[in-house]
Order: sequence, then structure tokens, then C-alpha cells
Amino acid sequence: MTLSTLIIRRLLVGFIILLVVSVLVFIGTEILPGDVAHAILGQGATPELVANIRERLGLNEPSYIRYFQWLGQLLSGHLGNSLINQESISDLVANRIGNTFLLAGTTAIFAVPLSICLGLLSALKPNGLIDRTISGISLALISIPDFLVAIILVSIFSVYLGWLPSIANLSVNSEFSDVVRILILPVSALVFSILAHMVRMTRTAVLNVLSSPAIEMAMLKGVSRWRILIIHALPNAISPIVNVVALNLAYLISGVVVVETLFNFAGLGRLTVDAVVTRDIPVLQVCAMIFCTIYVVLNLIADIISIFANPRLRYPR
Repeated sequence: MTLSTLIIRRLLVGFIILLVVSVLVFIGTEILPGDVAHAILGQGATPELVANIRERLGLNEPSYIRYFQWLGQLLSGHLGNSLINQESISDLVANRIGNTFLLAGTTAIFAVPLSICLGLLSALKPNGLIDRTISGISLALISIPDFLVAIILVSIFSVYLGWLPSIANLSVNSEFSDVVRILILPVSALVFSILAHMVRMTRTAVLNVLSSPAIEMAMLKGVSRWRILIIHALPNAISPIVNVVALNLAYLISGVVVVETLFNFAGLGRLTVDAVVTRDIPVLQVCAMIFCTIYVVLNLIADIISIFANPRLRYPR
């Protein structure tokens, strides 16, 4: 099977997954409790006003018709307007998505190299003091939810010490130093949340490669441990490492909802929460599809990188 065929198959699978996800997102928003018309007009609205707004929004149409209408708008790029303030959803997303990518990208810049370095350091001497320390800390971090990490950081560095702001209010006029101070706490909370998974996967993948006969022969020839790790073990272990990095980067985009809400960060996560509270279904559907699309795309990229890095995936038996 050629490389191009494998990549095309992965892309087709990703497209099918997104179609299935769109159906699940539409069904999930349809079964939410409450009524959109009452959420817009308030509980004191008359039946006539409720009927008029349901007619105007097309809520009286069958669900499958509304789904195909919504899917057509989504594919054409016309995302519609918010039900609450009639603002364009494209403008709402454009104003928020940059902040979310800034938060996730800054976190990835620190988390990915740090996790790989700690994983290699842990694999250097398995079951040694450093390995046990890193493994114990990473296991503890996996057990702690991200919102608790954020609360602890705010309590220490914002409330008790007063060094950093607890509210992440970014604006176009913010200076670089202000942006750095604002991002320190939310980025730290996200780094602690995703670091442990990548460290443990890097350690496991590298140790699996180190147990191979080729690596054992290199050790018998007297090759230094660090050279074996960097030159021989890490390239051969890159496939599972890339997969876990992609999963955690996807979590950074779709899983920032809690952190953005805690720090009042103006990103897609905060926009999603506001849409749930106000029953703004079109905004909620678009945000959910953006998160799911990024998740699928990052996993496709990880699969393609794995295909390039591992010849056994290109030439299966």
C-alpha cells in the first residue's frame, strides 16, 4: 500500500468522523433541557410571542430538515447569528479563537519540550531516584483535576502572595509584559494538567525501544547512555510520543473550557459556557464543531507523522 493511499484513507476516515460528530452535536443540543424561545424572551413571554419566534427561527421544522440546513450553512461558511444579541457568530468566534490559540500555543511551547526531556531523564536510569521522583509527581498530577490546580495556583500566587492577577483580561492594547503576567497562571495550570501524560508516555515508549536487541548491542559496544537515548531510542519511539502529544494538544483546545472560565479568559471555552447558560444553540453548535474539528485534525496529523516516522506502518505484513 502506497504512502499516498494511506494518507487519503486517513483523510476520508477523518471526514466521516466529522460527519458523525456533526450529527451527535446537533442531537446533543436538541435534547438540552429548556426551550430556546423562552430563553430568548424570558419566562413571562406570551404564547403568541413564543410561537412567532419559533416560526422565525425555524424551530417548528422537523429535526432532520433543520440538521441538513445547519450542515449546509456550516459547510458554506455562513455560521448565522447569535440568538441572544443577533451578532454574527463568525465575528464572535474570530474575536475569541485567537486568545484560545494563544493560550494553547503558549502552553504547548513549554509543555511539549519539558515533557520529552523529563521522560528521557526518567528513562535514563529506570527505577532510580530520579525516575521514581518524576513518576510519583506525574502520577499525582494525573490524579488532580485541572480546576483544582488552577485554584491552588490562584490561592498561592494571586491571593496570598499577590504577585499575579487572578483574572486574565486580555485586550488589543495590552503590552507584552502585561500579557506575560496574565498568561502565567492559566498556562501553568494547563501545563501541570497535560505534562504528566506526556512524560509517562515518553518514558514508556523509550523504555520499550531500549529493550530491543539492537539497543542492547549498542550498550555492549560501550555507546554512552545519552547517545543511545537521543540518537537511537527517541527517533524509534517518536510514533507513540507524537500520538500522545497530539491528543494533549487537542485537549488544550477543547479542554480549556474550565481554565478559561476560572480565569474569565475571553476564549472559545468561555464563549461555549456563556452559550450553554443563555441557551444560544447556534453559537454552542459552532464552538462544539470547532473543538471536534481541531481534535480530529490533530489526530490525523499525528497519524500522518507516524506513517512517515515508522516504515512498518507503510509496509504492513
